[in-house]
Amino acid sequence: MSRAAKPEAQPARAMIELFLEAYRLRLLRGLEEALSRCGYGLIAGVDEVGRGCLAGPVVAAAVIVDSRCLVPGVDDSKCLTAAERERAAAAIRSSAVAMAVAEVSPQVIDRINILEATRQAMREALSRLRPVPDCAVVDAVSLSGFRFPCFPVVRGDCFSYAVACASIVAKVARDRMMVDLDRSYPQYGFAAHKGYSVPEHLEALAVYGPSPIHRLTFQRVLPREARC
Repeated sequence: MSRAAKPEAQPARAMIELFLEAYRLRLLRGLEEALSRCGYGLIAGVDEVGRGCLAGPVVAAAVIVDSRCLVPGVDDSKCLTAAERERAAAAIRSSAVAMAVAEVSPQVIDRINILEATRQAMREALSRLRPVPDCAVVDAVSLSGFRFPCFPVVRGDCFSYAVACASIVAKVARDRMMVDLDRSYPQYGFAAHKGYSVPEHLEALAVYGPSPIHRLTFQRVLPREARC
């Protein structure tokens, strides 16, 4: 009896998992739905990737999602595998109302500091959106200078579907940039760690010193006494 029931249980379990995922996405959309009830139509999500890296650009993405076409699996990009992010990013690109990505180089990061570079990347991505959004939900960072309101939300990629979409798009875009940069600087292993301060990266820095794409104002790249 139990063996005969097993094939029937598989479709039932799949239906339950589908229902739970739809419910999770509905909860993740709660902030945007509240903003919609306040009269905001086109809502953009904005997030950045690479702020804590020792090398490479900081990258921001802005996404206006189609609320009628939610992408299964969307979550904070840090909670997904590389393959899951790639699949989700492709689905987000194909279904989004608008999407834009912007980057700020390590040289600019060194000149204006990482927080201002993050703001610059976010502003640039947001300003490229067409159509222009009615408001934006931004992960943690305050933005100004737009004709529409920007609402900073701490851990926005955990509480906003649009911000989670932006975090995935930004992460996939930056990871691809770092894989490309690995071809020019293979000794650092950028394709594997994407510029973060993992032991392998720190060991390569100790042996080879910083490359042209390292952030020289970051303490783990250059000791304080070695800075000009």
